[in-house]
Amino acid sequence: MIIETIVTTMSADGIINCAPMGVEWDPDTGADAIVLKPFLDTATYKNVAAARTAVVNLIDDVRIFAQAAISNPAYDTVPATRVAGAVLVDACSWREVEVRSIDSTPPRSRIETVVVHSGTRREFIGFNRARHAVLETAIYATRVHMLPREFLLGELDRLQVIVDKTAGPREFAAMALLADYIRAHADQVDAAVGAPGTRTS
Repeated sequence: MIIETIVTTMSADGIINCAPMGVEWDPDTGADAIVLKPFLDTATYKNVAAARTAVVNLIDDVRIFAQAAISNPAYDTVPATRVAGAVLVDACSWREVEVRSIDSTPPRSRIETVVVHSGTRREFIGFNRARHAVLETAIYATRVHMLPREFLLGELDRLQVIVDKTAGPREFAAMALLADYIRAHADQVDAAVGAPGTRTS
């Protein structure tokens, strides 16, 4: 199953990269196995391929997903315990992973990892409808160059209704950030590209 996370990686010169990513992970059947699938041209792929480590952060603040989807903001972090990497201070829990194997077949890699350390700071209560809507919008924000303008704006309107009905201040702030970004880039989208059939991260 796909779990939405923030994956933190570190470059050789110590620069931390934060990326929202749906990872393949089933804690019920393979608690120690997590598969990352970054695209080959991303900082996440380059950092993991070089360092062969990463940190998978579970977090309930969707503002972080929104910010990381459109930029690489500087977040408060602490050093990981067992790997060369960083843990988000705001993470509910995290998994430090080491690479078992890398399949670099384009367009996106498949990186099988094993959990070597985990930690928990607080309970993860879960996502309500507004948080799920923000996550979907964040995914669209990373695809503004691939999706038709009409589709993007239609989805934005649909998801905004859910946020308006069920959001708190954090969710409203995250959605506003993403909506501004998507609208600013929508005119640059090639309208000939079809709508997506599947979700990616």
